[in-house]
Amino acid sequence: MTTHCEQLFKEAKKYMPGGVNSPVRAFGPVGGVPRFIARADAAYVWDEDGSRYLDYVGSWGPMLLGHNHSEILKSVTDACARGLSFGAATWTEVEMAKLICEMIPSIEMVRMVNSGTEAAMSAIRAARGYTGRDKVIKFEGCYHGHSDGLLVKAGSGVLTHGIPGSAGVPAGCTSDTLTAVYNSLDSVKVHFERAGEQIAAVIVEPVAANMGVVLPQPGFLEGLRSLCDQYGALLIFDEVITGFRLSAGGAQQLFGVTPDLTVLGKIIGAGLPVGAYGGKRSVMEVVAPLGSVYQAGTLSGNPVAMAAGYTMLRILKEQPYYYEALRNNGAYLFEGLKKLLKNAGLPYAVNYLGSLGCLFFTGQKVTDHESAVTSDTQAYAAYFRHMLSRGIYLAPSQFEAMFLSAAHLREQLDETLAAMEEFFTDKAQSLPCC
Repeated sequence: MTTHCEQLFKEAKKYMPGGVNSPVRAFGPVGGVPRFIARADAAYVWDEDGSRYLDYVGSWGPMLLGHNHSEILKSVTDACARGLSFGAATWTEVEMAKLICEMIPSIEMVRMVNSGTEAAMSAIRAARGYTGRDKVIKFEGCYHGHSDGLLVKAGSGVLTHGIPGSAGVPAGCTSDTLTAVYNSLDSVKVHFERAGEQIAAVIVEPVAANMGVVLPQPGFLEGLRSLCDQYGALLIFDEVITGFRLSAGGAQQLFGVTPDLTVLGKIIGAGLPVGAYGGKRSVMEVVAPLGSVYQAGTLSGNPVAMAAGYTMLRILKEQPYYYEALRNNGAYLFEGLKKLLKNAGLPYAVNYLGSLGCLFFTGQKVTDHESAVTSDTQAYAAYFRHMLSRGIYLAPSQFEAMFLSAAHLREQLDETLAAMEEFFTDKAQSLPCC
C-alpha cells in the first residue's frame, strides 16, 4: 500500500525540483522517500503517516533546546499577535543585537539578515570593503552558503550529490576565491606568500560541520589568526552551526581565538529563518547606511524571528547548565558508539565535540576534506535505513552532522545506542573495515 509520504513525494516532484526545497532533504543518496514531517515536540518528529522518530537532525541545528520549547513558543505566538512584519525598526531587534554582543565579545556591532548564506556573503563583502582587497581564502569541504563566490569545493549537499561546485556560476565569480586544506596552515601560507596584499579575508568554520564533523587540530585556528594579522587580512569565523551550540560564546570562546567578523544563523532564530554577521566596530561601520558597503533586506530583523531568537539566547545565557548537560550527553552517545565499533572490529572514525558529532564509514582518521570523502557512502546508506526503521531520524547524508538537543534524555540515547549496536553486530562481517 502506498504511504501518505510516498503520495506527497510523487506530487511534490511535479512542482519542486527533486520534490524538495533543499537538496539536503532528498533521500536519493540513502534510498527511499523523504519523510514529510507533520509535527514535532521535544526530541521527536512525526511524519504524515503518523510514524514517530527520535530526531537527530533538529532542523539542521537550530533546535538546541528541542522542538516546541514552551518559552520560545509563547514568545513567537505573542509576537505574531502584535504583527508578522513591519519593515521598520523594532525594540526586539535592538535587544537581540545587544544580547549577541554581550554573549560574543568579538562582536561589537551586528547586522541581522535572513539566512546563513546571506550572512556569509555580506560578511565577505564587508571584509572586501574594509580592506580594499578582493581575494578570499576558504577551505575545501567547508560550506558557507550557496552564493556564487563561495561555491568552490564546498561541503554538505554539494559533496552528497557529487556536484563539482555548481553549474550556473560564472568563472569570474570564483576567480578571487582561493581554496586551502582544512587543518593545513602550510596550504594557507602558500596563498599569503603569493598574494598576501590582495587577500581580504580568510573564512573558516572553526569546527567544520559540512563534511561531517571535523575538529580543528591544535594550533590551526591560532595559526590562521596569526597569518591574518601578519598580512593585514580579516579572519571570519562562520559559526552558523557552532554559534551558541558549543558554548554561550560560540566556538571562538571554546578555542580562545578571536575573529574579526563572525557569521551566525540557525540557533539565533530558534527554528525561524534568520542570519547575522558582526564584528569589530571599525569593520562594521563600513556597512550602509554608515559606510559604502551596501547590504539590505526587506525582512531583516523580522519581529517574530527576533522574538524567538532573543528568547533562545536569553535562556542559554541565564541557564548555562544546558551546555554541561549537552556535553555530557554528547560524550555518552559518541563514546558509546566508539565502544560499539571497537567491539564489532570496525575501525570507523567518530568525530564529535559537545552536542555535535558524526560517524564516518572509513578507517582513516578524518581531519580534512580528502580524508572525509574516503567514507563508504553505501555503507552509510544501509546504516541510515536501519536506523530509520528503528524510529531514529538521521541526516540522509554521510557528510552531515548529528545534532543533539537538551530535550534528548539518557534513555533515548540508550535506545539509539541499542539500534546502532544491532546494526553493527548484524553487519560487522559484511561492512568494509577500511
